[in-house]
Amino acid sequence: MRTTIEPLALDGATVRLLHRWVTHPRSVYWQMGEASADEVALEYSGISASSTHHAWLGRVDGEPTFLAETYDPAHSPLAGLPEVREGDLGMHVLVAPPEGPPRSGLTRAVFAAVLEHCFAEESVRRVVVEPDVGNDAIARLNKEAGFVVARTVELPEKTAALSFLTREDWLATSGRDADPAPHLSPALLGAAQRRLVTKALSELCHERLLVPVPDGPGRWRVDGPTSSHRFAARVLPLEHWDVDPGSVTREVDGAAVDLDVQELVVEHADALGLRGELVAVYLEELAATLAWTCWQLAHPGPPVASLLTASHGEVEAAMTEGHPGFLANRGRIGFGLADHEAYSPDAAAPVRLLWLAVRRDRARLTLGEGWTEDGLYATGLGSEVELMHDRLRRRGLDPADHLLMPVHPWQWDRKVAVTFAPDVARRDLVVLGEGTSRHQAMQSIRTFADLDDPCRPQVKTALAIQNMGFVRGLSPAYMEATPAISDWVARLVAGDPALQRLGFSVLREVAAVGYTGDVYHRAAPGAPQRKMLAALWRESPVGAVGDGERIVTLASLLHRDPAGDSYATALVEASGLTPREWLGRCLDAYLRPVVHCLLAHDLAFMPHGENLLLVLRDQAPVRCVMKDLGEEVAVLSQTRVLPPEVERVRAEVDDDDRCLAVLTDVVDGVLRHLAATWDRDGVLPVADFWDEVACCLERHAADHPELSSAAADYALQRPTFRHSCLNRLQLRDARHMVDLSDQASSFLYAGELDNPLHRAVPDGGSAAG
Repeated sequence: MRTTIEPLALDGATVRLLHRWVTHPRSVYWQMGEASADEVALEYSGISASSTHHAWLGRVDGEPTFLAETYDPAHSPLAGLPEVREGDLGMHVLVAPPEGPPRSGLTRAVFAAVLEHCFAEESVRRVVVEPDVGNDAIARLNKEAGFVVARTVELPEKTAALSFLTREDWLATSGRDADPAPHLSPALLGAAQRRLVTKALSELCHERLLVPVPDGPGRWRVDGPTSSHRFAARVLPLEHWDVDPGSVTREVDGAAVDLDVQELVVEHADALGLRGELVAVYLEELAATLAWTCWQLAHPGPPVASLLTASHGEVEAAMTEGHPGFLANRGRIGFGLADHEAYSPDAAAPVRLLWLAVRRDRARLTLGEGWTEDGLYATGLGSEVELMHDRLRRRGLDPADHLLMPVHPWQWDRKVAVTFAPDVARRDLVVLGEGTSRHQAMQSIRTFADLDDPCRPQVKTALAIQNMGFVRGLSPAYMEATPAISDWVARLVAGDPALQRLGFSVLREVAAVGYTGDVYHRAAPGAPQRKMLAALWRESPVGAVGDGERIVTLASLLHRDPAGDSYATALVEASGLTPREWLGRCLDAYLRPVVHCLLAHDLAFMPHGENLLLVLRDQAPVRCVMKDLGEEVAVLSQTRVLPPEVERVRAEVDDDDRCLAVLTDVVDGVLRHLAATWDRDGVLPVADFWDEVACCLERHAADHPELSSAAADYALQRPTFRHSCLNRLQLRDARHMVDLSDQASSFLYAGELDNPLHRAVPDGGSAAG
């Protein structure tokens, strides 16, 4: 049985479900047998509004099956009892009354899942329960789980058996033997190694760093100084090596040995250009990627079928692959195991952001058009604003002299409290503590969506971990222009009739705040410490979704669930469209506006999986929404007039490389992987896939003859294009992969790729787009 636990969402269907559960005769000890549906809704609305009491909906194999509550005993009827102490967490569990034959082992599986949920928070040392003394069934279950009855206590509505389960007893009783890292097992490591070695062979061959030789029909071999890797693969357009994971073997002196992605890299270090101290840097990113892959394998996500009705946050939490091109794509160097389980998008644990007050004369706040500081706080924090201001006043400080800044909890603990200790001690930075709203980390790790009010702006924070070639900082100086750039892009998009017909829109980055009063800003130009204290607010994608629609990241189209089923395929099947029809709609929503912005405005986005959101209706794409504007848009023209505050986005790119904004970032970076997925699964042959992509460009050209000159300049259907390689960048220096201020000069190339969008014409010429 696969169990999942999620925050209880009080929609009408859930209220009806809860009402049926809690009023059932088998739920007599829940003491709500006579409650109306409105009374049940009122009860759980109160719990949802509480910061010390939480309700959770549990699913078994995707179906709602149980209700759990967790609470702080110090803020409950148990408050004041001498047995209650710091580190205790209270728990209630209700398994849904069966509507058919009882499922063997269901109650025990649910109980085990809820206990694991409780102890997932490292600060929890004991779980507390207080069942009615007459509830013999739960008493037996508690005893089996390791609970020890402390004594009988009189509570307002029952006589209860106050019982405790310590973390140590839970570990022993659950068979975990207090293993602090149960996911790091030989079996899970073997599966993770197979996944990464398969990807290494595919992507490093694609980038022409490894050169396979034929080894039989449909089979290939990569030889190194000491070992050989053999595998079955198909070579698809764009030199995409579609490697069969089950076929990959490694041999040393003719004997089979375990797959090991680090050993593969070490053995081929010269061919990969990996030298000196950077060997260890890259190997550590690979080790971390293996670690978190093992963790994901130990916590399998839901089947793709259940994601067809899932929210944006639920789909985000289910993603497992990360960047499809990078091999070391989940390094997160700086996160320990507890940090990963608390803050990673994989774990999807609710996070409460920490808030600082920063002296107004030592910080910068910039706001987008139509926004004020008070409006930002009212929209982004709601009632928390007054809570933070009260905390400031209690310290004898005036809120008018300070700006409010959200900080990632990890960043505060590991960086700010130490690196900026003098600033904190001087009260230039005033720690206000956690906010009350729960947030979810999105796939970009440092961006958070508000779980309690999804309409609030998302928050992006500085996070000084190393991940995929970057330390994820935010520069106050760089962020200062972000709202203006965002507004300019939004105006351009809104003013283009073609983009409006396509429904294309952007999420504005409406405010940015950064602290600049530290010694690093005064005395250390270019220091990484200058990127540790900044944040921005971005419009919530909720506002881009209409009735009957939902939103998912483009990255989800490349997702496979633990059974290997494709999410994109599941969407096609549920839509009732043919794969080619579905792809055509997706391209019109995604590729066409990206191409139009390039040809009509010389405006390039970074439209990879996490920067673009697809709006779905009836499981098919209808339009797209672009985000991450301030850091990643570029104007590829030296003559186009730009407002002074936007000038930063102008990029110097060779004329012949401007096409790569589509051919590398979209065609090779995203569509190559979707084409391979559908071809492997028998959904749509690659020839038909790339024909439909070419047709999308041609439909746009036919509709916009006024852009024919720009189309000829960009030549998106040219015969070949320069092969820009991502892993080569990371292998060159995994600490500083790209200079964000001059990205084009950082790129590395490996010859040219044949363009699958190229059309030959009968007279021997070619169509150049």
